[in-house]
Amino acid sequence: MSNSKSPSHHKSLLKAGGVVSLGVLCSRFLGFVRDMVMAHFMGTGLAAEAFFVAQRIPNVMRDLVGEGAANAAIVPVLSEYQQQRSRPEWQALINVIMAWGLLVLGGITVVGLLAAPWIVQVMAPGFREDPQKFQLTVELTRIMFPYLILIALAAFQSGILFSINSFVAPAFGPCLLNVVMIGSGFAAVWFGWPFVYVLSLAVVLGGMAQFWVQWLALRAKGVQVTWPRTFQNEGARKVLSLLIPRIWGSGVYQINVLADTLCASLAFIVGPGGVAALYYATRIIQFPLGVFGYALSSVSLPVLSKIAADGDMRAFKQTLLFSLRNLLLVLVPCAALLAVGAPWIIRVVFERGAFGAYSTEITAQALFFSSLGLPFYGASRLLAGAFYALQDSKTPAKSATICLIVNIVLNVLLMFPLKIGGIALASSIASLVNTLMLWTSLKKKLNRSQ
Repeated sequence: MSNSKSPSHHKSLLKAGGVVSLGVLCSRFLGFVRDMVMAHFMGTGLAAEAFFVAQRIPNVMRDLVGEGAANAAIVPVLSEYQQQRSRPEWQALINVIMAWGLLVLGGITVVGLLAAPWIVQVMAPGFREDPQKFQLTVELTRIMFPYLILIALAAFQSGILFSINSFVAPAFGPCLLNVVMIGSGFAAVWFGWPFVYVLSLAVVLGGMAQFWVQWLALRAKGVQVTWPRTFQNEGARKVLSLLIPRIWGSGVYQINVLADTLCASLAFIVGPGGVAALYYATRIIQFPLGVFGYALSSVSLPVLSKIAADGDMRAFKQTLLFSLRNLLLVLVPCAALLAVGAPWIIRVVFERGAFGAYSTEITAQALFFSSLGLPFYGASRLLAGAFYALQDSKTPAKSATICLIVNIVLNVLLMFPLKIGGIALASSIASLVNTLMLWTSLKKKLNRSQ
């Protein structure tokens, strides 16, 4: 492949990135509306903290076996099969991946439903001091745990669609979850139903809608997912070999989330409402990160995977640098804006109803320190995707492990003087360390390949 082809990769990235960015923008906007509804009716009180912890539990598992698998293993291997194998072999690989996913996720869900009290105790040990909050969190966890199956399989479907350059359904599918949750929230208030229980059920219904839309998109592309005749598949074994280190990398990230949640639940150190404040601040950060960071990293993965399969490392480096420059061009100003305007942003977006001045104060503090890490969150995700495209999931896992230790140590050191802001700052610093480590390792890896 000649160097003249690199601009075509750039054009395809920008075109696909535009589609995904638009979808993510719609999803984030609806997500803000959803969060405003939740903030109005729940604030940072007991129901809010119980819901956010309960929702995080299946999301942790989803990232481990769902989105992590799609990003790290499914897309590169399916892209390789598209380049080098026949259509029946490609279809057989998809069938095996989806079948294994259903079996594994089903088993995890059954265990999760039975072990909900123990899981909640690990996720938020501070909740044991309030039996009512603890019991509510357990009940909501059991309601939402089946969401894991639906959303993880939807993530598998997204990986398949990305590998065939179909971005519309994966980009706009998450909007359905927010639409269902917003509608359910207003219905709960209108009919006088218990708000937090209705919202939890809406999470499952939204997952069903997202799964169904992407199922239809696959059928429209001629992909007929059926139960495989055999589970023995060379490509599936390759996916598994890439998946195991990625599961560890995702697990390390989720341990980071768990450490943040655990520290935020210690109200006697960081003050009441810490878990909810961290959630709302993260939602603000996720807006630019999702619209630009997620979009660009998602569309660059299949492009970089195809270039890597062709063995053109020069084009690989050019495409990666092009993506990284464009990403930082957007995220650095966004980080500055969020840091400067944190109190005003929180006040305008959330301060109403049960979300009062105290909620604004602690959430703005979390947002300020989280915004410092915004460029590094996006850059580290894009750089990790470059390793996945090269079918190397071990290096990002090693880097994430080191950053886990950094984050936990900094949480302990910073949460006493800075309260909830210290937890957010610890995550930002750990993300900076992760970015630097990935960048250094990738430079060495690409230089050796030339």
